Amino acid sequence: MKIKFTKSLSLIAAMGLLSLNSFAQKVNQADDAEKNLVKLNLPSLALKTLHVQYERAIFGKTSVGLGVRMMPKGSLPFSSSFDSIDDQLGSLEMGNFAITPEIKFYMGKGVFKGFYIAPFLKYANYNASINYEFDSNNRTEMIPLSGKLNTYTAGVLFGAQWEIANKFYLDWSIFGPQYGISRGNLAGTKTLSAQEQKDLKSELDEIDLPVGNVSSTVTANGAVVDFKGPWAGIRANIGIGYRF
Repeated sequence: MKIKFTKSLSLIAAMGLLSLNSFAQKVNQADDAEKNLVKLNLPSLALKTLHVQYERAIFGKTSVGLGVRMMPKGSLPFSSSFDSIDDQLGSLEMGNFAITPEIKFYMGKGVFKGFYIAPFLKYANYNASINYEFDSNNRTEMIPLSGKLNTYTAGVLFGAQWEIANKFYLDWSIFGPQYGISRGNLAGTKTLSAQEQKDLKSELDEIDLPVGNVSSTVTANGAVVDFKGPWAGIRANIGIGYRF
């Protein structure tokens, strides 16, 4: 009887261990199935921009993410309202592409929930064109300018995320100071007289943009506007996400 009882106890223990192992595997599979979050930035849609982010939990309350932003080249959103600010903006066309890797440290009860701090890097490429108008010899002249600008940025994003429904999340990136470097130019070809060169150079030198230092070169054959140097900005957005 003792031998049979021992064998029975061993069999029960083995079955228990197998059951626990099976349960643990199912839990791990469930955890793996819910370690991913894909998000869509809502305000960017109004700006003709598609901005999506993939986020994956890696350990504890830490995740890594990769954001991609794409805006096809075209007129600026609400461009008609810019006429009252600057007549030049009406002809401006712009497109951009950006990629942003980041790591998030959540301060709440678990990953994907609560307040977070997220150091990030970002590469962005902008392409633009504009029919730049300038005054010379008592009349308005125009020179077409086009080109590209690249920016390389690092920053820290502060935000919070909540589960608003089963597997659906709201991500509010509240404040993200960033600092980086930029490099690019806009160039255009046009035959210019000496007076036109002087007047165009004078207007181009007054351009002030938050993308580093702006300098210009004007010749009898056209003009080049160079952008180079440090720049700073703020990152913020609101996104809706799905966990899977």
